[in-house]
Amino acid sequence: MPMLALACLPAAAASPSPAQCLVPSKPGGAMDLTCKLAQHALHDLPGPARQGAVPATDLKLRYLPGGVGAVAWHTLVSQRRAEADTLVAFSGGSVLNLARGKFGKASVDDVRWVAAFATDYGMVAVPANSPYRTLRELLEAIGRDPKRVLIGMSGTIGSQDWMKMALLVRQAGVDPRKMRFVALEGGGEQFVAMDAGHVQAISGDTSEALLNAGSGKVRVLAVLSEHRLPGALANVPTAREQGFDAVWPVIRGVYMGKDVPEADYRRWVAAFDGIEAQPAFAQMRRDAGLYPFALTGDALTRYVRQAVADYNRRAVEFNLVRER
Repeated sequence: MPMLALACLPAAAASPSPAQCLVPSKPGGAMDLTCKLAQHALHDLPGPARQGAVPATDLKLRYLPGGVGAVAWHTLVSQRRAEADTLVAFSGGSVLNLARGKFGKASVDDVRWVAAFATDYGMVAVPANSPYRTLRELLEAIGRDPKRVLIGMSGTIGSQDWMKMALLVRQAGVDPRKMRFVALEGGGEQFVAMDAGHVQAISGDTSEALLNAGSGKVRVLAVLSEHRLPGALANVPTAREQGFDAVWPVIRGVYMGKDVPEADYRRWVAAFDGIEAQPAFAQMRRDAGLYPFALTGDALTRYVRQAVADYNRRAVEFNLVRER
């Protein structure tokens, strides 16, 4: 399967199976990619992933954008909480939104966390013809006059994309609340807005950059990883290499309704455990522009609880008030 082929694959054909993966964004972003990776891994890989009567060979995608994940969350929690074969894509950004109260009076225990099976990293990009050729040049321009650089990001103040950019601009001596940005619905919209000239930079994720960098219209200035990433972004320096201490991994996975029977929940956990055990999955994940990460079931639930606590501590650094 060629590089990023998963991003171009359509949803599975219609089937009697009710199994669905809900994408909490418009097509073309990393949430879409998450469901497609699950869809094709469960369909194509042999062995344990297919042995638990999981109806995954016809896992269908349904798009529920809105509120940067809030619409899909509330749809599942209020209307579909007992559906045994409905999954919802999530990311580290979803967990941050949950922590910050952007899903309303919601908690980690309102859903069942099934599996996280990939990660990518934050990144900053500009148009290929931008005058800013390095992260430092971009941040210095923001420092001189924050109003002159409009940044496209998914979500508003306190969102994951806002937090990533806030970490950077603060190190450039800028009050993050003075950033000028446009809140968009997912990575696909960010690149559309930048291509149209509506924004001068993007705070997003590496998987989304890989979906768009091949067009020749995008210049990725920095990746927010500890070390340079392999593959198509190998020549992009990290933020740390450029003098800015910012690392932001973004896990990707799926959750399901709180009232799903235990046996059904465990079927899906076992299915994703089976996927991770397949050597071919590592290549499939690389083809999607994602990197290794694997937690399921109870271990993932503990991880998400800790992440909520960590995000709340970070929010205090930026004097952000939790939404209610």
